[in-house]
Amino acid sequence: MSRPTSLALSLALASATLASPVAAQTVPPDTGSIASTAAELDPDRDSITAGAAAVYLSDYEGSNDYRWVPAPAAIGSIKGYSFTLAGNRASVDLIRNPPGPSWDLQAGPVGLVNFNRTGRQNIADRRVRALGERGTAIELGGYVGIGKTGVITSPYDKLSVSLSYRHDVSGVHDSGIWQPTVNYLTPLSTKAAVAVFASAEHAGRGYATTYFSVAPGQTLASGLPAYDARGGWKNYAIGGLYTYSLTGNLLKGVKLVAGGTYRRMLNDFADSPLVSVAGSKNQWLGAVGLAYTF
Repeated sequence: MSRPTSLALSLALASATLASPVAAQTVPPDTGSIASTAAELDPDRDSITAGAAAVYLSDYEGSNDYRWVPAPAAIGSIKGYSFTLAGNRASVDLIRNPPGPSWDLQAGPVGLVNFNRTGRQNIADRRVRALGERGTAIELGGYVGIGKTGVITSPYDKLSVSLSYRHDVSGVHDSGIWQPTVNYLTPLSTKAAVAVFASAEHAGRGYATTYFSVAPGQTLASGLPAYDARGGWKNYAIGGLYTYSLTGNLLKGVKLVAGGTYRRMLNDFADSPLVSVAGSKNQWLGAVGLAYTF
């Protein structure tokens, strides 16, 4: 799975649990129900949400062929420290969340397992299959961010901004990826919430060469023209998610989560024959699943 898949799953679970430093206080004033809901919940309690989703995504980054894949996910907060596991990505916030509504400073490690073009059987386009498989890249790094509760629609919504960097330590593409992200989450009631987000990725020359270049010796087998991709801004993405509690409320029980992402390939990555000839600059992702909050 690619990074946008991870982002979608992360935000889906975040919207399902409202996992933030203010925990129970993020439930909006739903007339007649907020008092009883707040009384049941400890705002500083530990919380873990686990789920699984069916994700509709492209065969490879830049492909115009799509397939369904299953993806696990979990998000939670233990003693004020938050963590996220979303498909092929994991992160931990090492700055303890303060109790009550406040600014949320974030920093910690992030890791991603990049499966892009690791299996020919998963790629429908014969031209791209002829270019060969890539190894599984292990990308490790860190992130910093800041969030604020009560910014736009009510005292209970949250706006967050973050910047992450990860580098391939497995030697597959041996380069780094910078990613700024902005996301906004607002509960609609004690049972429903929506999240929207925007992000972009800047990838190094090694990443571009590994996944988007076509060597002169590969043109005959693939039918694609030779191409030497350089690093730079790789894509931007925008998306949204919706969650609805099927049992209990947003802070406990079973939730339905669904959402989608639009991603636009940019610069040398968009001009690569893998995208411009065999694929598409316009990339889509959809996810639907269930999550349970303990």
